[in-house]
Amino acid sequence: MTRHPLSIAGAWLVTLSAFVFLFVLFLELVGFHTNPYLGIVFFLILPAFFIVGLLMIPAGVILERRRLAKGLQPHRLPKIDLNNPVQQRAVGIFIALSVVNVLIVSLAAYRGVEYMDSPRFCGQVCHTVMEPEFVANQTGPHARVACVDCHIGEGAASFVYYKLNGLRQLVHLVRDTYPRPVPSPVFNLRPARNTCEMCHWSEKYHGDKAVTIPSYGDDEKSSESPTQMTVHVGTGSTSPGAASGAHWHANPTNRIEFVSTDEKRETIPYVRMTDRDGKVHEYRAGEVTDAQIAAGTRRQMDCIDCHNRPTHAFSASAERAVDAAIARGDIARTLPFVRKQAVEVLTTDYPDRNTGDRTIAERLRTFYAGAGGAGSNKADVDHLVAAVQQVYGRNVFPAMKVTWGSHANNLGHTDSPGCFRCHDDEHKSADGRVISQDCELCHAIQ
Repeated sequence: MTRHPLSIAGAWLVTLSAFVFLFVLFLELVGFHTNPYLGIVFFLILPAFFIVGLLMIPAGVILERRRLAKGLQPHRLPKIDLNNPVQQRAVGIFIALSVVNVLIVSLAAYRGVEYMDSPRFCGQVCHTVMEPEFVANQTGPHARVACVDCHIGEGAASFVYYKLNGLRQLVHLVRDTYPRPVPSPVFNLRPARNTCEMCHWSEKYHGDKAVTIPSYGDDEKSSESPTQMTVHVGTGSTSPGAASGAHWHANPTNRIEFVSTDEKRETIPYVRMTDRDGKVHEYRAGEVTDAQIAAGTRRQMDCIDCHNRPTHAFSASAERAVDAAIARGDIARTLPFVRKQAVEVLTTDYPDRNTGDRTIAERLRTFYAGAGGAGSNKADVDHLVAAVQQVYGRNVFPAMKVTWGSHANNLGHTDSPGCFRCHDDEHKSADGRVISQDCELCHAIQ
């Protein structure tokens, strides 16, 4: 009964799947296999083939039993006589071609999986949808970190969850029902301890950090007026009394929990802090009720609650973007009113990228060809046009409705609530304590 072709095919499928699975499992155990997508192929797809093969064997037995019950002749395996030169040659050709086919398919599959593991695949296959995130990533501090390292990670459970989530996103893409802009993945990001802290040690001592925030005026010379400050980064050290500065929040012995009542986690009416001695401090904002707290989303604070745009960061405003471009030297202050003109063309809404680039060039060239920019060097104007178009292309994506301020950055409090979500002097405990808004807690402006 096991001679039915379906049973034989199932037995071959089980044998091959088991062999490949055990071989790859060995590579995984010795640390050779590190690709998340290969993990999906080998630890999800191969077992599926193995199970299908197991089901094919009894299915073939049932079909063969029915044939015999009808009085039909049983299936016979073909006779192979390796003493026959013709059959020897045929078997040799079959084995050689099978080896070649396996090698070709394996190499093609490996290269395909490697491509799916690249930022180019993540950012450029769904070009319009992921273009803002891809562009921001290419110029961000984690440009050389693969997307899958943060967004998928290791472990079968992570593979399954994020690939199922990817299928849902694919359906939205095909049906053209995806949101514009794509919201920040606040609720399905992996924990910071499995992403950020694989490279960044929360207990490292940073001390104070000198920061210069560039700022320029709208006058003819685009006068410089930077803000100098010392940021108390401090440390999240677990040593008693050592935690200090902003990274005090990252101290594992300080368990900070909060409740947010909006999807972006910008409204936080309740904070609970448990210190190393187990003492609990609860802070409530205004007249928040127990029912409102219960209806909100509770979360334990980690790095990503402040560093919420660690790589896909966009400028909060055209003014910020132009000031940064001037500070980098991309935009020269030798042209009159350069800061003012750049901001004006960047704060205009354009229907698409091509229209934006064309209009920016026309407006800037028109201004500097007129009385306001008399005597301006053409090469300097061309350089300005290219620089402003680059700023525009880096931050504004009309097709996805991404513009200045679309994605809030919680690192600070100038352009979004950020720190002031909790540090507002309004969060009070029952014994009269408050979460202070004292500027000197985190920085000193010089």
